[in-house]
Amino acid sequence: MEITLHQAGSKKPSTIKVSDAVFAVGYNETLVHQALTTYMSAARSGTKAQKSRSDVRGGGKKPFNQKGTGRARAGTIRSPLWRGGGTTFAARPRSYAKKLNKKMYQGAMRSIFSELARQGRLSCIDSFNIDEPKTKLAKQLLASLGFSEVLVITDDVNSSTYMAIRNIPMVDVIDTTEIDPYSLIGFSNVLITKAAVEKVEAWLG
Repeated sequence: MEITLHQAGSKKPSTIKVSDAVFAVGYNETLVHQALTTYMSAARSGTKAQKSRSDVRGGGKKPFNQKGTGRARAGTIRSPLWRGGGTTFAARPRSYAKKLNKKMYQGAMRSIFSELARQGRLSCIDSFNIDEPKTKLAKQLLASLGFSEVLVITDDVNSSTYMAIRNIPMVDVIDTTEIDPYSLIGFSNVLITKAAVEKVEAWLG
């Protein structure tokens, strides 16, 4: 499989050969969907909490006699039926994380990378480093490469590169340890460095 290679100082891109085992496999939509939902579920905080009738302060005394008042019997003013009472099915802090086997996750990532390569949305660059933390320099570099919306994947993100890119909308930079299915699918283009390609091939190959 070959993908576009952008080289510093050259306006005309060439191509680079990448592993077919990682970048040229069939697209498994079901597996990709499962990996994506698993990732998004794990990102949920799950900190929502409400008070049940046992958690609400007060209500220890029976509000009125059981019989003779003409009203429905009541044992506490903190019943969910009363104003100021607890919630019937109170939410509790919980984890939304789902289990996905390592091989299944790797298979989904191979499918995503391969589909990006087939669609021409994946390209490579020798290296991607910005010497000064200036957004202007980052915009100039991306404009020279022809990108307005792109996810940049490098083997190591230095602080200058991160700070130069962080304020540009629809542009992000991550290293190979932060690759996730949501980011890969969410960006129109993915730009990956040569060193990052080698790490991805070692990870998914």
